[in-house]
Amino acid sequence: MPETPQQTDVAIVGAGPVGLFAVFECGMLKMRCHVVDALAMPGGQCAALYPEKPIYDIPGYPVIEAAALIERLSEQAAPFRPVYHLDQQVERLIAQDDGRWLVETSAGTRIDARAVIVAAGVGAFGPNRPPLDGIEGYEGTGVHYMVGQREAFRGKRVVIAGGGDSALDWSIILADIADRVMVVHRRPKFRGAPDSVAKLHALAEAGKIELVVPYQLFGLDGDGRRLSAVIVRTLDGEERRLEADVLLPFFGLSMNLGPIADWGLALDRNHVTIDQATSATSVPGIFAIGDIATYPNKLKLILSGFAEAATAAHAIYPLVHPGEALHFEYSTTKGLPGAA
Repeated sequence: MPETPQQTDVAIVGAGPVGLFAVFECGMLKMRCHVVDALAMPGGQCAALYPEKPIYDIPGYPVIEAAALIERLSEQAAPFRPVYHLDQQVERLIAQDDGRWLVETSAGTRIDARAVIVAAGVGAFGPNRPPLDGIEGYEGTGVHYMVGQREAFRGKRVVIAGGGDSALDWSIILADIADRVMVVHRRPKFRGAPDSVAKLHALAEAGKIELVVPYQLFGLDGDGRRLSAVIVRTLDGEERRLEADVLLPFFGLSMNLGPIADWGLALDRNHVTIDQATSATSVPGIFAIGDIATYPNKLKLILSGFAEAATAAHAIYPLVHPGEALHFEYSTTKGLPGAA
């Protein structure tokens, strides 16, 4: 027999920072939430890929590590008693005759909700693996696609490949911990934040980082599990051997919408299109926020997702509380309502 559906006001797909903030925004409007995430813990990419990475664009925090941000957001959501369904994926959304939605997960969980908020980040994600022979054997020992604990790289000879923000951020962070940091990029110009680029070049001039440009990854040398060197080559065939203990290739994430692609939502290049004024998707009762949502001139920032979470909560309120007027008040005026 299938599990009896659990009743709630809003089902949130994704427990990343934006999904967690949506719990708070819904709670402020006296709406109960259940949250589903494929990972075994809340936090999304912040928890799974870069828990120690500093984030600089969260209002009120000049700098905050990703894991600490998740802790603060979880604490903020806690008074509203969200129910988490972790380590499982939403597989089906079924429209019901009364306008509600039945959410079914890979673990057999069934949630009956008046509205659904999709806050799934980039969907199911995985690293873009560089095409190097034998790289699979080094993964987890000499090749890592994320930095869990920076201390693990203390005293190591580290090769970082890539020219975006992740490559620059970790090059800067590991410069004072690693024995040596070598940054491999196919061209002298980096595409990260200007301030990070300036810091990178300053560290290179100080001799704390070596910029290996314009080179690309070409091969790995070692015993098949333990890395001893990274081979790089220019487009002209000039080759260098970089003695190394660790390779960190940062070439972005491959995005896979998974079951979301089958939910009948209007999509634009693997993103869910929404009405910016309401965060509503093309399907009534389903909303999308954060990196998975798109509209003209969308900025992929956490703070944009936070604003979308607030917008979605206000748009959902009349669905959950039909006929009840919502008089907007600032949190400084009304404080925290009783937990829903």
